[in-house]
Amino acid sequence: MPTAPDPRPTVVTWAASADRLGEAVADRTHRLVVRTSVGGRDLRVRLSNAFGERPVTIGPVYVGTAAAGAEVGAGTNRPLTFDGAPSVTIPPGGAAHSDPLSGRFPARADLAVSLYVSDAAGTATGHVRAGQTSYVAKGDQAAGHGPGPYIEQTQSWLHLDAITVRAEPGTTAVVTLGDSITDGSASTDDTNRRWPDFLARRLLADPAGGSVRGVANAGISGNMLLADGSGESALHRLDRDVLSHAGVRTVVLLEGVNDTKADPTPSARSMTAALEEIAARVGAAGLRLAVGTIMPFHGWPAWSEAAEAVRQEVNAYIRTAGTFDAVIDFDRTMRDPRDPLRLLAEFDCGDHLHPNDAGMRALAEAVDLGAL
Repeated sequence: MPTAPDPRPTVVTWAASADRLGEAVADRTHRLVVRTSVGGRDLRVRLSNAFGERPVTIGPVYVGTAAAGAEVGAGTNRPLTFDGAPSVTIPPGGAAHSDPLSGRFPARADLAVSLYVSDAAGTATGHVRAGQTSYVAKGDQAAGHGPGPYIEQTQSWLHLDAITVRAEPGTTAVVTLGDSITDGSASTDDTNRRWPDFLARRLLADPAGGSVRGVANAGISGNMLLADGSGESALHRLDRDVLSHAGVRTVVLLEGVNDTKADPTPSARSMTAALEEIAARVGAAGLRLAVGTIMPFHGWPAWSEAAEAVRQEVNAYIRTAGTFDAVIDFDRTMRDPRDPLRLLAEFDCGDHLHPNDAGMRALAEAVDLGAL
């Protein structure tokens, strides 16, 4: 008698968009600390060599419950395999998925993913600004749970690109595509107070019990809609950093402030054309797109009247065009009603561009969960 298909969908529960990290170093173990969103079974990780010019060999790789510092909870550190093998060689530009790791993984779990890079050279791939302390040791230290060998700290995630679980039937996820604001640049490190983290808390606690429960953060500090630089542009990385994730229902896009403050400032029409292209590609993938208005940044050194004019024109288009499945008016939420060109002081980290922890919470609370 044939086995019934498993009704539990594979859903992304954590992600961090890949970028160039600098020179790769071999014979190092990286203990990467991450917090998941939705819970489930059969955890898998995705490792990336998207920007490598040479193959990279990774393994063994272990996953356990993160404890204090570089310590892993006793008895929780377990090995992953890749097509049954303890290690995997990823070609330049490639990625690798682990085999499923049996067992139940709770929602909002703090995990330590320990990966040994045995052979690497050239450019390393990872997420530059994690906002989370991780740890590095010489040699293969992946299997151990103690912190002793991990004498170096890092604020980047190396090669780890995404984590999925098999969640409850009907569960889906949202991907937040953005720049440093989505990346959480001015939120407090090691506290998971990026606005997508606050959104994950809201979704999991939603009394309406909507289907969207997972959150994948696809923010990169400095990112733009149109131009490559701090990461590839939103247009260029959409497939890899958003559409490739499992179980996604909706994309929330908050991009454009870095475009408007660039020199020269692009035209509003070029920016709205990029939004239209993203909407078409997201729609063709069968997903919903919610677009956020660009927040004020008067007081930031690169602010200018020309940049402000473009911001206002793009925001007017976002609000009125009817191109998107939903609009989130982040500008209205974050601006000072007495001086609408500036962030509200209670949400401003002090640089007049990035929200503080309270601002991050306000961004998440501005999202209509039903629109997701």
